[in-house]
Formats: sequence, C-alpha cells, structure tokens
Amino acid sequence: MTPDDLELLVTRVMPYGKYKGRLMADLPGHYLNWFARNGFPQGEIGRLLELMQEIDHNGLKPLLDPLRKPAKHA
Repeated sequence: MTPDDLELLVTRVMPYGKYKGRLMADLPGHYLNWFARNGFPQGEIGRLLELMQEIDHNGLKPLLDPLRKPAKHA
C-alpha cells in the first residue's frame, strides 16, 4: 500500500458489476467480503478492492474522509 492507493480509493470507481460507477471507498462491506471469500481480480482493481476490504473490515473507513474532494455546489 502507498499513500497514492488511499487517494485512488476515493477517486476511482468500480468499473463493472453490481456497483459499477460507485467509488471504491463507498463499496459496501458485504460486497468487499464476497471478493475476499471468492478471490480478488488481478491487477490494480483487485489490489484496491483488497485494500478497501481490509480498511472496511477493521472499521477504518472514516480515515478516508479527509482525502475526499468536497462536493461542488451548483
């Protein structure tokens, strides 16, 4: 894990599946746990899913909040 990986969790979206388009940091725990049981995909997406599962499993999701970009108001 690198600091850049944490930044990616709050900027990269899930490219496929039930939660396609959702930020990696916002994926539900049960979905992340499914990957933990059945195997993470290869490559960067798999690495980020595995990292997010560890963060979620250990109750550390709030640590990502300062990295999130503020929402732009119209």
